[in-house]
Amino acid sequence: MRTTSNPVFRQLPRQEGGGYANFGSGVTSAGQMSQQYGQYPQYQQPYQQAPTTRAMTIDDVVTKTAITLGVLALSAIVSYGLTNANTALAPLFVIGGGLIGFVLVLVATFARKMDNPVVVLSYAVFEGLFVGALSFMFTNIEFGGVGGSAMIAQAVLGTFGVFVGMLVVYKTGAIRVTPRFTRMIFGAMIGILVLIVGNLIASFFIDGGLGLRDGGPLAVVFSLVVIAVAAFSFLLDFDAADQLIRAQAPEKAAWGVALGLTVTLVWLYIEILRLLSYFNND
Repeated sequence: MRTTSNPVFRQLPRQEGGGYANFGSGVTSAGQMSQQYGQYPQYQQPYQQAPTTRAMTIDDVVTKTAITLGVLALSAIVSYGLTNANTALAPLFVIGGGLIGFVLVLVATFARKMDNPVVVLSYAVFEGLFVGALSFMFTNIEFGGVGGSAMIAQAVLGTFGVFVGMLVVYKTGAIRVTPRFTRMIFGAMIGILVLIVGNLIASFFIDGGLGLRDGGPLAVVFSLVVIAVAAFSFLLDFDAADQLIRAQAPEKAAWGVALGLTVTLVWLYIEILRLLSYFNND
């Protein structure tokens, strides 16, 4: 069975087999669905005792994702406005919002609360504070930023452009999500994490660390690689969501899909914003 690099999706119920539920001709038998749901106790009883519960659809995924992104965007705008009025708030929002958002993702993942709208929307609020303040710091001269608000608009357009592009790639089947492809993306993500941590540790002893975040040619190449991995991870996320729909997961599971997609979108946005800051700094 394929898995996704996004830890949120890995905790949601899924179904064995290949194919594409809404973008192809994958077919799942009732026996396979029943067997798959037997592996997830948290969904087994409601599924058996409440057969009238509506199954998740692509419309649910779109709606819940739009709501989550809307809350995050509103929070980010408020955060940006507050930090613009008082720059001392920027580090507080970045550190506080980032840490709380990270903790909420851990809670959603390991406490199996990924389908809880309160947890998901709380994440959106705090991650919005983080994104808004960090965007301000990337573009404000006081924090060594460059480019101004136009760079934020470019990063937003770039992020959703990549998202739509990968959705088209997935829908057309130009790149198939296979176990080998999944392992490659997961391995790349681990490699990126190791390099980022190594660069941080090296920066304590060497000015600029390993050169992965200093704005030089190596930093540009590294950011491009990270953006590529984040983009390809969308394919794994789409496939995981597709399997949930095909397995007739409960409607509330759409909140978990929304959370997973939002996490990837935020990661991609921040990396695109960082890359743009390199070019504007030149």
